[in-house]
Amino acid sequence: MSRPRNFSPAIGTNLRFEISNLKGTALEPVHRLSRWLRFVPGIAFSAAAILTSGAAYAQSSETVRPDAASVAHIQPGQRAQANPAQSASQAPAGAPLTLEQARQVALANHPQVRAAQFSAAAAHENVVEQRAAYYPTLSADLTGVDSNDGRIAAGSLNNPIIFSRFAGGAGLQQLATDFGRTRNLVASASLQEGAAKANLDVSRADVLLAVDRAYYAALRAQAVLNVAQQTVNDRDIVDQQIRALYQSKLKSGLDLSFADVNLAQAKMLLVQAQNDVDSAAAELSRALGVSDSRTYLLVEPAEVSAAPVLPDLNAALVEANRERPDLTAQRFQVQANQKFATAERDLFFPTISIAGAAGEVPFGQSQLPQNYGAIGFDVHVPIFNGKLYNARHAEAIDREQQAEQQLRDQEISVARDVRVSWLAANTAQQNLALSTQLLDAANKALDLAQERYKLGLGSIVELSQAQLNQEQASIAQTTAKYDYATRFSELSYQEGALK
Repeated sequence: MSRPRNFSPAIGTNLRFEISNLKGTALEPVHRLSRWLRFVPGIAFSAAAILTSGAAYAQSSETVRPDAASVAHIQPGQRAQANPAQSASQAPAGAPLTLEQARQVALANHPQVRAAQFSAAAAHENVVEQRAAYYPTLSADLTGVDSNDGRIAAGSLNNPIIFSRFAGGAGLQQLATDFGRTRNLVASASLQEGAAKANLDVSRADVLLAVDRAYYAALRAQAVLNVAQQTVNDRDIVDQQIRALYQSKLKSGLDLSFADVNLAQAKMLLVQAQNDVDSAAAELSRALGVSDSRTYLLVEPAEVSAAPVLPDLNAALVEANRERPDLTAQRFQVQANQKFATAERDLFFPTISIAGAAGEVPFGQSQLPQNYGAIGFDVHVPIFNGKLYNARHAEAIDREQQAEQQLRDQEISVARDVRVSWLAANTAQQNLALSTQLLDAANKALDLAQERYKLGLGSIVELSQAQLNQEQASIAQTTAKYDYATRFSELSYQEGALK
């Protein structure tokens, strides 16, 4: 016979309602239904408490979860303040933009950096997941069953009887020891998190290098445009002078033809230079992580005019081996694989766990006690599983050795990249000095050619060649200045100093 009892609902985070072997029992007499209705307030209260607990847990999880800003070492209180990078990215076209502002805009907006931030946040959550095995698992259940007191005959070897009942209880499970497997899994996850943070530094360095290249390319394109515009103006003056002399019968038509050709060439250079400026602006916008192309008033950095001194090659190699974030990430990966291989070896060891359960049956058959409780332990000893654990351990060791060889390959590649970048920067530095000398010589040659032409001692061919040499020298000197700044930035990237 069923009997009602005082009901004290259990509160937890899981709710399960089971109904088994319903065979028309819903058509029982009304007095049986009234007995069940006595527990509706308790069920409603328990369900509300469980839902409230779940909502509070979800809210706390959202509060604790590190977002991309926290991964980027931004304090929560700082996010409410004005962001200079956002202000610069929202500035109208033609607004001044320094190199430092461009870097901050790119770090704040570029999707490559954002993706790496979320990857680091996910790696942090993996550490929390692995560490959860240290803590007990507590759950609560509310179970209501209406049965004909039959037995389960199919689906398993045993055939337990099912009693009509309404009960609430809680269960607890706790890992006692797995002989170091969880500890090694947590260590592996922590090292994976370190690798993810180092990869975030890699993404930041990649974005900063792209910004530097685009910024210097835009400055170079603008400088070349200025040279082209000045060349057009100078050759237009010469063309007008020769045209006037030709009309006065003082110069031949050949002189006028050469002057027209030189002016047309200068105008073609101006058109190409303008196109290069627009292309550089589009590339700069892409490097900043801005979808639309904008034209900024770029400010030449002080290091462009100062021309910083190159570091020693051996010192650069040592610095790169110590500071390169991609090498740091790979070293973390090697250590993480080592810990994971140890954790896979620990699968051969036993696992000892403790379990307990307690609850109350306020309504049910007379065979069921009003209260129940139990506690015990379980020792799980692996004996044979088709060499599954052997294969997993061997695979983990192979992954570890693979990561070690990849690290060695990266170290060799980094040393090569540093040498090549240093040589390129050294060549650019020498070209900077030589281009300055070339421009001085070309300016002097042009002055002499113009004076000789005015005095009638030189030909138009001599003057045209001097103008062409001066134009090329001006472009070479402008290009060399920004090329050296770009090569120096690339060397800083190879050293791991661009962060």
